[in-house]
Amino acid sequence: MTGSDETPSFRLAYVPGVMPDKWVRIWNERQPGVPLILTQVPAGAAAERLRGGEADAGLVRLPVDRTVFSAISLYTEQTVVVVPKDHLVTAVDEVAPEDLADDIVLHPLDDVLDWRSLPGRPALERPATTADAVELVAAGIGVLVVPLSLARLHHRKDLTHRPLKDAPESSVALAWPEDAKTDQVEDFIGIVRGRTANSTRGRQQPPAQDKPQRDDRRKPQPARSPGANRRGSSGGTPKGGKRGKPRRRS
Repeated sequence: MTGSDETPSFRLAYVPGVMPDKWVRIWNERQPGVPLILTQVPAGAAAERLRGGEADAGLVRLPVDRTVFSAISLYTEQTVVVVPKDHLVTAVDEVAPEDLADDIVLHPLDDVLDWRSLPGRPALERPATTADAVELVAAGIGVLVVPLSLARLHHRKDLTHRPLKDAPESSVALAWPEDAKTDQVEDFIGIVRGRTANSTRGRQQPPAQDKPQRDDRRKPQPARSPGANRRGSSGGTPKGGKRGKPRRRS
């Protein structure tokens, strides 16, 4: 647990492109007394922040060091190529790597894709960040290949993107230090996995309270005469709902 005993909190780091809004909203609904502290960190710095105890868990890009972290894969993103709106590849719905053979393909230092061989021609220098690379694309210097969420994050009116087939993909995961799994981490795992608020999976539950036993023995009913329920019979109420007055004996 983070924070003091009086004010516990949950610190969640996330990398650019990840949109944690839905999960944060559910957390705030279910855990109003435990503030969620959200911090964006560069993709390359996420592991260091978690290892250093600056966050309890993180929405990160795989791979992570499995000897240090536990991780749950959440989803895999589509890979796209970002180009100027007047680029030739905008005429097709999907781009092949060979379609970029004559283009300079920018490779920023914070790239999150695991390339074996980058398509196209390399630039003389690698841009420092994806944001810098997007500016170069807008200046007509080259094109950029990124996960779809990063293309949307750095959207510009003069640029567009197309899916790139046969390219590496980026997967997003929830990760936390293997030796520091808290109740708050377990609760957030339940949220990202879609568990309901009443789900108790993974959390230690208090011992069940003994419920008072219900006495199912029926109380004895008063005996009735054999004809008590027959209309007009002796002892019953005559039709009309009124009893006649008893006659006096002469």
